[in-house]
Amino acid sequence: MAIDAAAPLLDVSGATVRFGGIHALTDADFAIAKGSVTALIGPNGAGKTTMLNAITGMVAISDGEIRLDGTDIAGLAPHKRAAAGVVRTFQNLEVFTSMSVLENVMAGRHALTRYTVAASLLRTPGFRRAERQCRERALDCLEFVGLADDRDAPAGALPYGRQRLLEMARALAADPKLLLLDEPAAGLNSKETARLGDLITAVRDKRGVTVGLVEHDMDLVMNVSDHITVLHFGHPLAAGAPDQIQANPEVVKAYLGEDE
Repeated sequence: MAIDAAAPLLDVSGATVRFGGIHALTDADFAIAKGSVTALIGPNGAGKTTMLNAITGMVAISDGEIRLDGTDIAGLAPHKRAAAGVVRTFQNLEVFTSMSVLENVMAGRHALTRYTVAASLLRTPGFRRAERQCRERALDCLEFVGLADDRDAPAGALPYGRQRLLEMARALAADPKLLLLDEPAAGLNSKETARLGDLITAVRDKRGVTVGLVEHDMDLVMNVSDHITVLHFGHPLAAGAPDQIQANPEVVKAYLGEDE
């Protein structure tokens, strides 16, 4: 897929995040090109999840800029960033276990529906139309991730790996411009991770959604990423294509390991 590196969808410039006297991010830059899968890697404590939290508004930056399609979003509340198209999943599963699989995905879509409380109580034609469209979109997302046959099952009854797919479907139901995945392969076996890699690629190629990926599984990262940024204690250490990152001596030594 052609990637327009000159026009990043997301451009984080000089971001600094402090927790008391600890600098989780210091003057950190991170860009995600439109139409790409861009990974952010580094060891625990490097600042990867803090970067995602800063992008989505869950933590505030004390310095720097966060621009989505050229528009500064650093001052927006998390729900307004989501409405602008920044949607994420979390490292820990966040499914509604007592709801059905379909209801979970519809919950991700409901943020885009437009009807009043009165309309829902009276079940007006507009409400019924919006709910029908929400259901159709949710079913389409379940079909895309391979969970259509489980739509009526309780979400909590799904195996762990399929709950990960459910989170992906729910995020896609919100029609993201940018989908941020925080360690989506955590807890998956090799077969499930391979399926996840295919799905991430399909999200980019078939859905046209730009993907930002934080992940420790280097095989997955190298297989699906167009571009990789490496964080080192809150600072960018390197950025480039997967082959460039693999060949970078500092990265190999610090993160990927090196042969004796």
